[in-house]
Amino acid sequence: MEKYTHLGVYGVLIKQGRMLLIRKARGPYIGKWDLPGGSIEFGEEPEQTLRREFLEETGLTDIRSRMKTAVSCTIIYKRSDDVLEEMHHIGIIYEVEMEGEQVPIKRVGDQQDSLGAEWIPLEKLKFIPITPFVETVAEQFVEEFGSRMN
Repeated sequence: MEKYTHLGVYGVLIKQGRMLLIRKARGPYIGKWDLPGGSIEFGEEPEQTLRREFLEETGLTDIRSRMKTAVSCTIIYKRSDDVLEEMHHIGIIYEVEMEGEQVPIKRVGDQQDSLGAEWIPLEKLKFIPITPFVETVAEQFVEEFGSRMN
């Protein structure tokens, strides 16, 4: 079994009782709802990664962010070629707020990692397929930040 570590940057955006999530198009979480974000490119600062990924996956450009925590999980999954992989997934998590006027989100995928973005009501998160990061941040962030993020 191949083992590897993946480091990414992800944003939690909660507005009006809904969390902005993307549906994964590939990888170990295919079909699950995940936080917008992804891999840091060479020479890129984590906040630059967050802004780039938000644009690519959600279409949002006017965001303000603040680093909140880091989380990790380990997952074993089968790739499309039936090879088992074990991934240690580490995420730098940002709290994200929208600035300016609310704009429509990108509901169509980015042709890479996302099948599109959606505003998911917080109370529905326990009934849909979500990634370990969404599960973790929902527990950590919703109570702490959900009430003040309008």
